[in-house]
Amino acid sequence: MKYISTLLLISVSFLSFAQTDSIVEVMRFNEYLGYVKKFHPIVKQAELVIDQSQAKLLKSRGAFDPKFEVDYSRKKFKGTEYFDKLNGVFKIPTWYGIELKAAFEENTGGFLNPQDVVPDDGLYSAGVKIPIAQGLLINNRMASLKQSKLFKEQAKSDRDVIVNNILFEASLAYFKWLQAYKELLLFRNFLTNAELRFRGVERGAEVGERAQIDVVEARIAINQRKLSLEQSKIKLMKTALELSTFLWLDNNVPVELQPNVIPDVDSEAVIDAAFNTNQLRSNELVLESHPKMIALDYKLQSLEVDRKLKANKLLPKVDVEYNFLTEAPDVARSFNTAEYKGGLNISFPLFLRKERGDLRLSKLKMQDAEFEINATRVKLQNKINALRQELNSYKIQNKLVEQMVTDYSRMLEAEERKFVLGESSLFLVNSRESKLIDSQLKAIEVQYKFFSTKAKLFNSLSVNPEL
Repeated sequence: MKYISTLLLISVSFLSFAQTDSIVEVMRFNEYLGYVKKFHPIVKQAELVIDQSQAKLLKSRGAFDPKFEVDYSRKKFKGTEYFDKLNGVFKIPTWYGIELKAAFEENTGGFLNPQDVVPDDGLYSAGVKIPIAQGLLINNRMASLKQSKLFKEQAKSDRDVIVNNILFEASLAYFKWLQAYKELLLFRNFLTNAELRFRGVERGAEVGERAQIDVVEARIAINQRKLSLEQSKIKLMKTALELSTFLWLDNNVPVELQPNVIPDVDSEAVIDAAFNTNQLRSNELVLESHPKMIALDYKLQSLEVDRKLKANKLLPKVDVEYNFLTEAPDVARSFNTAEYKGGLNISFPLFLRKERGDLRLSKLKMQDAEFEINATRVKLQNKINALRQELNSYKIQNKLVEQMVTDYSRMLEAEERKFVLGESSLFLVNSRESKLIDSQLKAIEVQYKFFSTKAKLFNSLSVNPEL
């Protein structure tokens, strides 16, 4: 892929370069796909999904960050200091809803509430707050962090699906370009044959060996071939422009394919290698490894976390808090269980209608996700099986159309020999040649459909290949 730059002559926005070199360069399919995967904006956009998931994970982890709080208030009026209160708290949230706390309190003034009276040097405390019912095994912080981790893994699968889709669309553009190029070569070759035949018939008419009407018919054949060639040139130009929409530079600048760059006409082996066709058509394929199935599984796991959180909300909210109190925190024996500050907070809705409604909605979302997983599994399996059968059919069609091309070629050669010997007419030769052209066009079309079906199988499995 690193040599693909030699295959492209770049046209950037308003810049244009005159073609000074007519050397034909071949752009192979695997090099083209590798270039698309590396530089296409949509592929880069898909990587942003991973970055977003990492940012959300970082945000969720922030709920467990230690926190420092300071509360200071003072009142002084007409020379009287009513109070001067300072309260500093350091909190450390932990995984199971337990919160560790350390605090310092210093209060002075003549009008303090008795419960705010502390020693002159202040009062230190260290303790813990524990939810013993709701919020112990799971809480909003825990659920958010778990879901963010699941979302990060889901984002990787979503990224693979997005990248696969753009590679699939790029592959179809390459196959159309290849089809148009083969048709151009076909009509160019038959135009050469028609011109040689016309010159021979024209010389024969000049010496009286051929009728003048044969010259007219030969000239009609030339014009038909020229018309088909011009049409194939237009088709090739349009497919090349369509292909160019998938080619970009590293700095998000589009590039345009130049006329001297051509596709690889013998690219079946390269296509199979790029798509890893042998593995994709294996009967041992496990659908559970499909990126879409993996993403749906992570979605279901995230909903299960939400269901557990909603079920936990049905429990009463019971928070127990205990803090050691001391004047000298640097002396370990100063912490005495007889000197403490504790509390108990209990709250419980009587009907739990909101909580029961949330839990029911969560269960319904899980059922919906399970239905989606089952339906997607069957849909993917049937689609993959159908594409495998379609590939087998196109293999048979390719053999049949190749045999038809061979037989039509023999019939044309025989008719041309008879025409040279005077035992046939130019009309029959042109008729045989038209049949041969039709069969070769059919062969090119069948090959395009064959390659497109391989791309569809590649897309149905959402593979993100290493190119």
